[in-house]
Amino acid sequence: MKSLLLCLFFSTTLLSATYALEPVKVADGIYCYFGLPEVMDERNNGNMVNSCFVDMGRVWLVVDSGPTYLYAKEALSKIEAIKKMPVATVIDTHVHDDHWLGNGFYLSQGAEVFGPSAFKKEVDPSAVTRMERRVSKEAYMQTSPKLPTTFVDQNRTLHIDGNEVRLIKVARKAHTSGDILVYLPKMQTLFGGDVIFNDRLPSLRDGDINGWIATLEMIKAMPLKNIIGGHGEAVGKDAADLTYRYLLQLRSEVKAAIDNGIGIDDAVRTIRMPSFSSVALYDEMQAKNVEAAYRTLEWSDE
Repeated sequence: MKSLLLCLFFSTTLLSATYALEPVKVADGIYCYFGLPEVMDERNNGNMVNSCFVDMGRVWLVVDSGPTYLYAKEALSKIEAIKKMPVATVIDTHVHDDHWLGNGFYLSQGAEVFGPSAFKKEVDPSAVTRMERRVSKEAYMQTSPKLPTTFVDQNRTLHIDGNEVRLIKVARKAHTSGDILVYLPKMQTLFGGDVIFNDRLPSLRDGDINGWIATLEMIKAMPLKNIIGGHGEAVGKDAADLTYRYLLQLRSEVKAAIDNGIGIDDAVRTIRMPSFSSVALYDEMQAKNVEAAYRTLEWSDE
């Protein structure tokens, strides 16, 4: 009787933590789960990030494993309804935990996980994660921080079922100190991770505005049909435009403030950029981004 009650308890708990995920077909062989333009909390349980699957032929490639073990497990179960085959390779685009805490599930399935070498310096797998602090205990169940099995510190090309997958190690600090772009030349598709936001304001908290703009300019020069970001549902060749326009204007206004002798506190208070005020998370991010940009640009020669 006790065993039956425990089974019922865990079944009810797991059911209450489902994400109601539905894959969206982006292009032939490419499916994504698009997260909400929100911060992580107990209501969305981390479902505010994009996680994508690419049909390689006999196996799936996953770009960003998502915010929890349960999220990753549900994501694969829904994809298997489209085509049932294993996940052989997972690529973590950067070290922010909403993008890779699903690693543990895919590792349990035998996948190889690639990620930037920044994980070795910047992530302590024994530490409590942001996700654990902010989402429900039910959603976080079975999740433990599992780092990539293979670290990427330079450009690298993978060959999966005869398909070329290029891992482009961003040359300088952009969104983080270790961003990876995933380029599929045959599909003319680029997965940009959090170098690209297009339905909410980007976060500069761990980034460098100059490196980020330079990276976006490199992406915009590539022959692409699809650009898929870490946040946002836009996937066309113009999907990076919101982030690019925002960062260009932010840099211009912060530089002007510095040149005019305006201190950081006054810059944070006065640089509002109203043309972006209707973009999701503006109230949460604008002042923080001004401060981060100011601290970078006051010492920059660019």
